[in-house]
Amino acid sequence: MFSARCLLRSCISALNAGSSSSLASSSSAPSVLPHALTRARQYATEATLSQQSPSEVNAALARTSVLYKTYKPVSPGIRHLKRPLSPHLYAGRPLRELTVALRKRGGRNNHGHITVRHRGGGHKQRIRIIDFMRMDSGPCDVVRVEYDPGRSAHIALIKNRNPDLCGGKIWSYILAPDTLRAGDVVESFRQGIPDGLVPGFVDSKDVRGKVLETKSDEGSSQTQTASTASLALGVLRSITIKPGNVVPMRLIPPGTIIHNIALNPQGRALLVRSAGTFGQVVAHEDSGKYTQVRLQSGEVRKVLQDCVATVGKVSNPLWKNRNLGKAGRSRWLGRRPSVRGMAMNRCDHPHGGGRGKSKGNKQPRSIWGWLAKGKRTRKPGPKGPKNSNKMVIRERPRGKEKRGL
Repeated sequence: MFSARCLLRSCISALNAGSSSSLASSSSAPSVLPHALTRARQYATEATLSQQSPSEVNAALARTSVLYKTYKPVSPGIRHLKRPLSPHLYAGRPLRELTVALRKRGGRNNHGHITVRHRGGGHKQRIRIIDFMRMDSGPCDVVRVEYDPGRSAHIALIKNRNPDLCGGKIWSYILAPDTLRAGDVVESFRQGIPDGLVPGFVDSKDVRGKVLETKSDEGSSQTQTASTASLALGVLRSITIKPGNVVPMRLIPPGTIIHNIALNPQGRALLVRSAGTFGQVVAHEDSGKYTQVRLQSGEVRKVLQDCVATVGKVSNPLWKNRNLGKAGRSRWLGRRPSVRGMAMNRCDHPHGGGRGKSKGNKQPRSIWGWLAKGKRTRKPGPKGPKNSNKMVIRERPRGKEKRGL
């Protein structure tokens, strides 16, 4: 044992002596080795830079791996966990004055009967009060973009620049459009376009954004030329058609992506509020009363031109591709387990009962006996009862039409 240690020490000393002699020889000839080292370092640096800035093809192939946050599968609960990356979200708490405590009832009514199944439990939450009216005009600064536990989309905290507003009206939450970031400016034109915002443009519900009229000094009305009117309209659209701005439907050009659509000129936004959804302005009717809008489901319906909508697409479009990873996360969200009808008894579900795994060749039904697949339970629009929903022009695609057959 002692001889082996001595032999190992002698080998190590010989190696050290050889390395020192090689360093001495390199110091005696500095014109060869340092130059080679610098060339090697340059090549290594260039390779690293090329890896940091890949080509367009490599970026396209690697795009899916940087959109979501995944975890090392050290436990079964995070093996399939996948969350969309949102580094722009504010990491702190919400504004306390714009929240209210959520009192849960577990899907039960005032008699204690369960009227909505599969609800109960969940983490304690505070409801964020979202401004779906946007009545206050003037520019507003986006302070930050936050996470909202009560909805799939992100929300943005905005501050109005108007010093005459009360303390509670200065701050408000809105649904954050996609690409909206802290430092941006949004504005609401729900009350109409202010006079003097665009030279040569006067907002009028009678004109509806078409060729305008101006009065000369002599008092005679003189129609604007087509070039002047188109120029004023183009300047107006460049100012108003921005993500996050609230604009009346009569001033939104066809083809624009919108969300937060109101159905009443004095009401709050009702349609297209989920994460990643958007509507599209199809056309303005010649009568000047309605605008045709295509919704996310594919339905085309008429909306009053005096109603408003928000420009842009709802934020967090990758939310639909998330994966909770385990059943416990569904319980944290307040979702209780759902039991299959075939696993129930005959008295509990139309699919229940019988010997073995069978539902008795029955049509798929709900727990209350309604046909669940293929049978229409509601007929809105032209195919439904008379005057049931006259605003629907084309219903959403179903069946073969939806599959593109």
